[in-house]
Amino acid sequence: MAWRPQEEGLGEICGLLEQHISPTSDKSVIWKQLQHYKQFSDFNNYLAFIFAHAEGKSVEIRQAAGLLLKNNLRSSFRTLDPAHQQYIKSELLPCLGAADKHIRSTVGTIITVIVQQGRIFGWPELLQALVHCLDSNDLNLMEGALAALLKICEDIPQELDSEIPGLTERPIDAFLPRLFQLFKSPHVSIRKLSLGSINQFIILMPTALFMSMDQCLQGLFVLAHDPIAEIRKLVCAAFVQLVEVQPAVLEPHMRNIIEYMLQANRDADDEVALESCEFWSTYCEAQLDPELLREFLPHLIPVLLSNMAYAEDDESLADAEEDESIPDRDQDLKPRFHSSRSHGLDDMKDDDDEAVNIWNLRKCSAAGLDILSDVFGDEILPTLMPLVQAKLSTSDARSWKEREAAVLALGAIAEGCVRGLFPHLAEIVAFLIPLLDDKFPLIRSITCWTLSRFSKFIVQGVGHQKGYDQFNRVLVGLLQRVLDTNKRVQEAACSAFATLEEEAAEELTPHVAIILQHLLCAFGRYQKRNLRILYDAIGTLADAVGGELNQSRYLDILMPPLIAKWQLVSNSDKDLFPLLECFTSIAQALGTGFSQFAEPVFQRCISIIQSQLLAKASVDPLSAAVQYDKEFIVCSLDLLSGLAEGLGSGIESLAAQSNLRDLLLQCCMDDASDVCQSALALLGDLARACPVYLHPRLSEFLNVAARRLNPPEVKETFSVANNACWAIGELAVKAHKEVSPIVMTVVSCLAPILQQAEGFNKSLVENSAITLGRLAWVCPEIVALHMEHFMQSWCTALSTIRDDIEKEDAFRGLCATVRANPSGALSSLVHMCKAIASWHHIRSEDLHNDICQVLKGFKQMLNNGAWEQCMSALEPPEKEKLLNYLI
Repeated sequence: MAWRPQEEGLGEICGLLEQHISPTSDKSVIWKQLQHYKQFSDFNNYLAFIFAHAEGKSVEIRQAAGLLLKNNLRSSFRTLDPAHQQYIKSELLPCLGAADKHIRSTVGTIITVIVQQGRIFGWPELLQALVHCLDSNDLNLMEGALAALLKICEDIPQELDSEIPGLTERPIDAFLPRLFQLFKSPHVSIRKLSLGSINQFIILMPTALFMSMDQCLQGLFVLAHDPIAEIRKLVCAAFVQLVEVQPAVLEPHMRNIIEYMLQANRDADDEVALESCEFWSTYCEAQLDPELLREFLPHLIPVLLSNMAYAEDDESLADAEEDESIPDRDQDLKPRFHSSRSHGLDDMKDDDDEAVNIWNLRKCSAAGLDILSDVFGDEILPTLMPLVQAKLSTSDARSWKEREAAVLALGAIAEGCVRGLFPHLAEIVAFLIPLLDDKFPLIRSITCWTLSRFSKFIVQGVGHQKGYDQFNRVLVGLLQRVLDTNKRVQEAACSAFATLEEEAAEELTPHVAIILQHLLCAFGRYQKRNLRILYDAIGTLADAVGGELNQSRYLDILMPPLIAKWQLVSNSDKDLFPLLECFTSIAQALGTGFSQFAEPVFQRCISIIQSQLLAKASVDPLSAAVQYDKEFIVCSLDLLSGLAEGLGSGIESLAAQSNLRDLLLQCCMDDASDVCQSALALLGDLARACPVYLHPRLSEFLNVAARRLNPPEVKETFSVANNACWAIGELAVKAHKEVSPIVMTVVSCLAPILQQAEGFNKSLVENSAITLGRLAWVCPEIVALHMEHFMQSWCTALSTIRDDIEKEDAFRGLCATVRANPSGALSSLVHMCKAIASWHHIRSEDLHNDICQVLKGFKQMLNNGAWEQCMSALEPPEKEKLLNYLI
């Protein structure tokens, strides 16, 4: 018997939906009542009925029913009674041709959710209905079907390229010809929806689309001159995607496409211009022949420069007027992401703070100019520089945006055109310094950024008087702007100063007092958003000057305001993250000098980790004392690592009075990779600083770390594996034979990493070679049993590692293993000699003597010219280095 709604239930639900959309109702109360109805198995049937049939009700009520149905189906469709599933589907299909466009749009989102949950083959009637609608010539039916198809293409395009039992062709084979045909429709909405659907397939590039590419391109060329801007934007997006994933299909037409994109880059519609502007970066990144683009540079560069000026409606123009007394709004506070601590993975840091800002034509044009400068280098200067100079020479108030764009252009080409600019850099920097005092705040802020792009050159010049004077002027100029009254300038100056600090490092030593005075003065004036950047600048200063900061005259300026802020910010406030990061850098820089501040910092980290782990384990998150956020744990673990690194063995007295050991083991087993990554980094740091503290749970720590080296896990989260590998090596050095139970497990995981080194991150390969050496040093008899399987790749990896104490440990293990099983190393002797020759200088006399003994042993073992044959396989510089070992 077919399902029918009961009038009473229908009225109640409609009444609730009416209240739900009312602006004056208590949404939380209504929502709870609606959730109550979820316990009835046919509640979703009611919603489907209201959505499809409640003709007497407002469209808003029907739409609200549809959206609630969509959300319910997302979580419960698979568990619904099959009869109810079928009823809902049957009610939705007729809505594709609904008279109201809001209903047509909403039904598309509901259909997509059902396809996501039940797959396309679970609803054969849908495919028939969509094809029927597209062939109908009824505008409502066509629009409804295309809107649904577009949503499916956006969310699950692969579904349409799958085999359907009982059908001779895939859905995409039926839809593509119809979509191409609809490119010619007289109706704007039909052209837009059909092209939008095709665009969703380009990145996937299914076989059906690739085989139809000629037809697709012909359609794009026709739509390229469509009078509707939204359609031209989609055409540009299609060309950008095609040049990224399948440039070969565009090659016969590339000249025409470049000319079109250049024209579109000047489109009166900003969104068309922005979409076409993406083409230049994508073209360069695809590493296509630059020759074709080269002839267009004289036309392209002026367009990019022109588009780099602020648009009249750019939100930055209004924001730029805000002075420091205006509190930040919530939307001003960009989301921030802490990078988990990783041993040796410095190259993984992402400094692109702009990523969370609104992308617009100005930024895209600057990015395009930046990448063009990387590809064409100084070739762009003869076209660009006269335009830049002309803009910079204007002085009237109305042309300030042109001057600002010219300064932005100089920053954009700072790296790519450095050779051509080099003879003029001192002059360029000298020209920029006065612009730090310009009356227009956005000129002051962009000047800060552009000067930061020249930081390397500015710092390199300190060796001579003129360069030193210019470095001083830039340093003082940026510090003055750090104290600007305009928030936008503060932000740019603080970021630029942090960049200069990174480049200058120890060159900052004579200036520490004046830097601290300015940064800590800013501390009392900055609003929330800029405080985060200020913390970074303070932390970067600590990283740059290190132990120089450990003087009472500096600490008296630096620490009181930081500690005051530390005490004000609660354990659940996300403003604690940058403060924790700042303290991490300071603790590492001060070393044992941080001990006077260490106890409350240590205790608070423990408290944060403990409360967050409790919140995570809570059955009812709402009743937990704090809301779980793993970033609090990650930042706290990283600060404890900083303390371990700075205090060394001094951290043991703090750790001994805490439950850090138990918390750390729990974090090492956490399912969140970034928590685990930071926990393993701390494990390695504690192994160095206070191994005795870890001893009661040593075997558990070793087993947990070893599990993180399982092959599938290494591929998925190599940063976790990297830290696990390093921590095991540090524990081995301190615990010696006590690591023996896990040695073979770890060796069996490390060997494949070394053997397939090209498929792994360089740092992971180096850490694997070092840890294998450390295990071999403490348990040579175990490692030596299987050494012939990995000896060659182990030696190859060791030869790439820079000289340091970790490399020394690894070579002690190499020597110990070879002594335990000389014959196992014979087939890899050439590679071992190359690894030994990679040393510039071995500081340890014991290790030097060990290597001498090993080489002498092989020389005596090999007869009949075999030693000479081995030596002949080495390069002359390698042979010369081996003479240091008296062979």
